[in-house]
Amino acid sequence: MKRFEIVTRLAAPPERVFEASLDVETHLGSMADSGEHVVGGVTAGQLKLGDSVTWRATHFGIQWRMRVLITACEPPNFFVDEQVHGPFKRWHHAHYFENDGASGTVMRDVVEFAAPLGPLGAIAEAVVLKRYMPKLIRQRNEYLKAHLAS
Repeated sequence: MKRFEIVTRLAAPPERVFEASLDVETHLGSMADSGEHVVGGVTAGQLKLGDSVTWRATHFGIQWRMRVLITACEPPNFFVDEQVHGPFKRWHHAHYFENDGASGTVMRDVVEFAAPLGPLGAIAEAVVLKRYMPKLIRQRNEYLKAHLAS
């Protein structure tokens, strides 16, 4: 299993960053490069505790489906999304939002994931996913920065 943490500073208050981070349309915009779209669950608006959504996207030339559930939510401080069905053996993504003291937000993403397929999955984690997954979260965060600045 791999774990990584990404810290991003945003020029918007925690409440706005929290809401945008749970917004389905904002998420879809941040993942446009992978052609991600909703194929089940909540299809629009802001996700809340207990909501699930199924995303379909193309990564590595393969179409994937991933259903996630919002398993913890304390506005505007944090929420957790976890895979309940999809390509990972485990996917746990905790999102934390803290006031930076200057009317902005320090957002912290803590992701734990494990690939399926035993030893083959461990190789995929070590060779590809350990770089690809943080890059994907950084891409999402850069989109969120630009979205909130507009």
